[in-house]
Amino acid sequence: MPEPSSPLTRQVDGFPMPLKILQFVPESLPTFRADVAVLFGKYLPRHGIECDIVGMPSPDAPAAQAQPGQGFRSVRSGRFRHNRIARELAFQWTCVRALLAARRASCDAIQVRDMVPTGLLALLAARLKGIPFYYWVSFLISEGRIERARSSLAQRRTLRARLVLCKGLVERWLLYRVLLPRADHVFVQSEAMLELMRTHGIAAQRMSAVPMGVDTEVLGQQSIVACRPAGWESVPLLGYLGTLDQSRQLERLLDALLIVRQQLPDACLLLIGASDTPSDVDALLAYAQRAGLADAVRVTGWLPSSQAWPLLAGTDAALSYFPRGIIGDVCSPTKLLEYLALCLPAVGNDNPDQVRVLSDSQAGWLTASNPAALAVAMTAILRDVPAARARAQAGAAYIETQRSYRVLSAELAQRYRALAGA
Repeated sequence: MPEPSSPLTRQVDGFPMPLKILQFVPESLPTFRADVAVLFGKYLPRHGIECDIVGMPSPDAPAAQAQPGQGFRSVRSGRFRHNRIARELAFQWTCVRALLAARRASCDAIQVRDMVPTGLLALLAARLKGIPFYYWVSFLISEGRIERARSSLAQRRTLRARLVLCKGLVERWLLYRVLLPRADHVFVQSEAMLELMRTHGIAAQRMSAVPMGVDTEVLGQQSIVACRPAGWESVPLLGYLGTLDQSRQLERLLDALLIVRQQLPDACLLLIGASDTPSDVDALLAYAQRAGLADAVRVTGWLPSSQAWPLLAGTDAALSYFPRGIIGDVCSPTKLLEYLALCLPAVGNDNPDQVRVLSDSQAGWLTASNPAALAVAMTAILRDVPAARARAQAGAAYIETQRSYRVLSAELAQRYRALAGA
């Protein structure tokens, strides 16, 4: 492991010098992921942590070749190619070029996010160049790949599904046996994920949990005027904002709505979002049709925030359901944080991160993950909406002091400087 830089080398005239991180991400650039664009592009530079970012090219944006963007010190993404294999090979070549150009004098750390092969390549380059290497786990990519492949094989045994399963198994072994044990530091998405990594033999002192947050500066500047969909102006209204992917198991919300309607027959559910797989939305609406909820459930599709937030603010309760399991339990859901930041009455199931947020803030309704428990919380809010909104007012202060990117970035910057010995 390289010796950390002396604090004297990190200061000029008594002021800390910027720390420069070369970071590789699997997202297309420019990215809309808050834990990349907002955390590294907006807030960390305020603390003297500068990021040179390398990511996938976007079909909707011109190639970014080492020029500033989204608040990053530099951006590399190459030229978009429509062929998937060509696009992946071009991305790996972009990564190789960035690693070859890295110098200890101008790079304080190399960091890779959620990419095992790229991580191994970067680890080798970092060791050869004497640069610290960090790995960031925001999602259990390998476990997710294995789960999807096994689900596909259970339905139809195809060669592609077998190859995906093989890739997932190999990458999982490489991650836990080779990559993470040799990283100088590992950043994870939640305290639950940190505990999971400990079971794989990664020492707790070599890890830091950085949960998802909210850009309260942006939310605080928004002037949101609540509105309701036509025809639903006076019905008890529940809302959900986010992806409608089949993996989110949103049928549970429909089952809960059925129970709610036994006491409040006019209750309806507004789903603000969509899925990258259109058939997932079709399947969800078909489920609603079979349950007799065709007139009680609407899907808006993806909307810009200027339209989505007023619709959500017009609902009586905002729902954040996250499936339980090894993958979901280590995630840090963002939507609940946004609901609380906007002082919306919020219902969240017992995902570990949501348990912590709702227990600490006392601003929302924490439930078990079954439809009956969800329905109890929904009904309680709908029966006394003014009281629910009064309780939800505590959410904004909690988010500002505990889960805003203003606070999270300050803590993360302190960690980076401690790792650098600065």
